[in-house]
Parts: sequence; C-alpha cells; structure tokens
Amino acid sequence: MALMFTVTSSIKKAVTLINSLDDAKFPRIISRILQKFHLKDEHAFSEEEEEKLQLAFGLGSQELGLVIETLEFFLHQAAYHTAKPAVLSQQLKELELSESKIQAIVEAWSTNAKGIIEKLRQRTVAPKQLEDINWRLNLQMAQASKSRLKLPNAQFELGVRDDRSGEKEKIRMEFSHDELYAFYNQLETIQTQIDNLS
Repeated sequence: MALMFTVTSSIKKAVTLINSLDDAKFPRIISRILQKFHLKDEHAFSEEEEEKLQLAFGLGSQELGLVIETLEFFLHQAAYHTAKPAVLSQQLKELELSESKIQAIVEAWSTNAKGIIEKLRQRTVAPKQLEDINWRLNLQMAQASKSRLKLPNAQFELGVRDDRSGEKEKIRMEFSHDELYAFYNQLETIQTQIDNLS
C-alpha cells in the first residue's frame, strides 16, 4: 500500500500535541470528528465546544486547530486509501504516535470505516451535476480558400444542474477529431482509476 502520510514539521508538531492529550478523553474527539466527517463545509466542533476542549486539554486555539485538522487528515487519508486497520496502525506508528492514540484511532476507524466510505462515495465534491448530453457530428467540406476540405468535428451540449440553486445551464463544446480522441483517452484513464478504487 502507498504511504498515506508524509512527515512534515506540521505533522510532527501535531503528533507531539496529540500524544500529550488525556487518553480517557481522546476517543471522544475522534468519535465526534467521524460523526461530522462526511458533511461538507461543517466543522466537527462549534466555537463553544472548541473553547471547552482547549480548557479540557490545556491547548491554545491554534494548537487545538492543528490537532483537529491533523486527525481529520489522518482519517481522510484512511478513507481515500480504504485502509485496513493493520495498515493504518502501522503507518501511524511510523509517525511516532503513541500506542494508546493509535489504538483509539484504529478502533474508531474499524467501527466506522464502512459507513464513512459509503457516505463519502455519495457525497459530491462539485455543486454542479451533469444531467444530460446531446451531441452531433459536422463535416466541413469547403472553405473560401480551399475547395476540397474534409474537417470533421463533434459538438456537445451538456445539461448541467446546480445542486444548491437548482438552476440548469447548457455548456457547449466543440472537438476536432484529435481533440475528441485525446478527451476519450483521458476518460478511459479516469474510468480505470475509478474501477481500481471500487
């Protein structure tokens, strides 16, 4: 499996902070992050809750922010790689996270992974969704300067709906033969990568 985490100065600092957290309270932070994990644009904790956590753990605002962001990053990487518990555990060990923190993260991940991955698959990253495709082929036979000419092109009209506003718009594109072929190859590559993830 690919390396999920690269050791950076920010991660090193976060690991030191995470290791210093109270073992008894730590699993609740992980649990809360996982509850809100799949929701776009929603923080795991409200400002008031963050203030309480700062007091409970003796952390400053920036330190707590770093801890939460890093834990979210660990879990996002685990979800992206659909990491097995043993692999996640091993990779967290390499970051020098304490055994008790690794155990709490891995236990929470093991319990919630399936549901989280399913919810993340259903979540869309882009607010605009493709609804329909219309296309047609054209063949240009002549130009003022050239009487014998064969220039095929494909025209697409994509019907797109904005999830937030419900508005629909049409996007028109035109491809030459070479452009369409290059686009097709990119779609094939994307399809292969999606197949590998599922």
